[in-house]
Amino acid sequence: MKKDIHPEYKDCKVTCACGNTFEIRTNKESMTIDICNECHPFFTGSERSVDAAGRIEKFKKKYNL
Repeated sequence: MKKDIHPEYKDCKVTCACGNTFEIRTNKESMTIDICNECHPFFTGSERSVDAAGRIEKFKKKYNL
């Protein structure tokens, strides 16, 4: 690798809007994010499907599911 062209990696404290904090290594000192693995619906299992127009039922009926 060439010298003096790569950024210096440091420990970075990441803070989520939900209050969760963790550390990663990057070239920034700190980061603030909106959503993390502790509050994202996919990871927490609280994922809901919003069906205002009956699309899910229509799909299930169409394909006999």
